[in-house]
Amino acid sequence: MALTGDAFLAIWHDIEPSGQTEYMEWHTREHMPERLSIPGFTVGKRLINHSISRYRYGTIYSGETVEVFRSPAYLERLNNPTDWSNKVQPTFRNFLRVACDRIASAGVGEGGAMATIRLDFQDGAGADDVKAGAQALVDDLLGVTAACGVHLGLARTEVSGVKTRETELRPDMKEKEFDALVLIEGSGLPELEASVPLYLQAIADSSCGLGDPAVIVYNLAYQLTAEDMGQ
Repeated sequence: MALTGDAFLAIWHDIEPSGQTEYMEWHTREHMPERLSIPGFTVGKRLINHSISRYRYGTIYSGETVEVFRSPAYLERLNNPTDWSNKVQPTFRNFLRVACDRIASAGVGEGGAMATIRLDFQDGAGADDVKAGAQALVDDLLGVTAACGVHLGLARTEVSGVKTRETELRPDMKEKEFDALVLIEGSGLPELEASVPLYLQAIADSSCGLGDPAVIVYNLAYQLTAEDMGQ
């Protein structure tokens, strides 16, 4: 299932080497099922790139609205982590978590890999400029080789920045936030990587006023939906 709903929550991080196997087991067997059972969560995608040293792991959750990511049901989970979460989350490093309003999408289906492109406003541009050029940009990106789905979101850090018990479990980390996020699903990691220069050129040529791209291309490691959880 492709990303659905009007928002998504994007997460990047690393794991201490000694905890990587347990992280994968926890994330598959407990954590993602727990998240996808929360009302309003629609799809979860775990991402991985073994060849990079920073932000090796990523997760994208889509939600019906951005308010899902600070809803009472979600905050209840965040403030009451399970025993397994209490064990695993202290092994997280370089943790970045940002909720986004999804303002434009193009394409259908889902790919076996995803590029995440974090972007900042440039030269006085802002949210209105991004909204005005968003659909044209995602349509252009969809036309580039290897892309099968494109999503553009505007960061809502006030939503995802709420402090909770889970925040306390992770070592003190302050990663660089961003203004907008492009997600590109595609046919495979090497195929998407080969097209990265074309994706960046399309972003630079757009009227959205976005720049300073931070790009990572991931394999899709695991996916779960609310339907899988009987929601």
